[in-house]
Amino acid sequence: MTMHHTTGLTGPAPRATVSVKPLVLSAPQRGEDQHVRITAPTTGTSLPVVLFAHGFGSDLDGYAPLVDHWASGGFVVIQTTHLDSKRLGLPADDPRRPEMWRYRVQDMRRILDELTTLEASVPGLEGRIDHSRVVAAGHSFGGQTAGILVGLRVTDPRTGAAEDLSDSRVMASIQLATAGKGGDELTPFAHDNLPWLRDQDFSHITAPGLVVAGDKDDLPLSTRGPAWTADPYTLSRGNKSLLTVRGGEHFLGGISGHQVTETTDENPDRVALVQQVTLAYLRHVTGTDLTDWKNAQAVLTDDHPLGSLESK
Repeated sequence: MTMHHTTGLTGPAPRATVSVKPLVLSAPQRGEDQHVRITAPTTGTSLPVVLFAHGFGSDLDGYAPLVDHWASGGFVVIQTTHLDSKRLGLPADDPRRPEMWRYRVQDMRRILDELTTLEASVPGLEGRIDHSRVVAAGHSFGGQTAGILVGLRVTDPRTGAAEDLSDSRVMASIQLATAGKGGDELTPFAHDNLPWLRDQDFSHITAPGLVVAGDKDDLPLSTRGPAWTADPYTLSRGNKSLLTVRGGEHFLGGISGHQVTETTDENPDRVALVQQVTLAYLRHVTGTDLTDWKNAQAVLTDDHPLGSLESK
């Protein structure tokens, strides 16, 4: 049985892709060179970009199920290894740790600053990227990173200031299994260990966005249960969509990799749903194709076994 029988969703014919890593950006103030991976279709021009931020502790090799699907669907997907990666093994008392959330945003801006150089480093890619169409996406901690690029404001735990760190080069966002609002709904663990979640303000996000939430994603970070991860949808302004994945836990069936031990709800149908809906959204929001997204909205109603899609 093919995936399409399962979800009822449509998508483009997949293209061949190429992946190149590590591309190295010098970043003296970061304290480590920044390693970047680019996955791109081997054909096509004016290709839009997805800037993807991994979850806490992951790296540029993660999330192949999503990255490969998006690239084969016509997108240049750019990943990096952020400072919180287990791969870098920063000590617990590293002075950069409290600012991890901010370094991630700087990593993304550096990629955008160096996009022409990065593009030229991938054989056959030069001149084929549309720099005016960039979507930020991320899972978990990476969803916050993507959100900040489109206007999410995080109160810096050290200064108490909530700056606008958005980047006008980013046109839209996809936030997968991402933190909701802080305040007294945070657990003591989250309050103490993830201080950048204490006060998040979603009200300034005007760019369009897709939020993906698992209805069984019961993280030890909030007392509200799985509904917490829908906050980036419910608390932001209009022009947003929410995909609720039925039975989905934090890794939404296994989006961080094939046979990855951290996935507690391994389910290929769930992964296919997330792959197809996110690609349909990417094609819709970048103006590439509208039919797959309209089909997804028509198919994913309250009685669909895998998930439901709503918009505002």
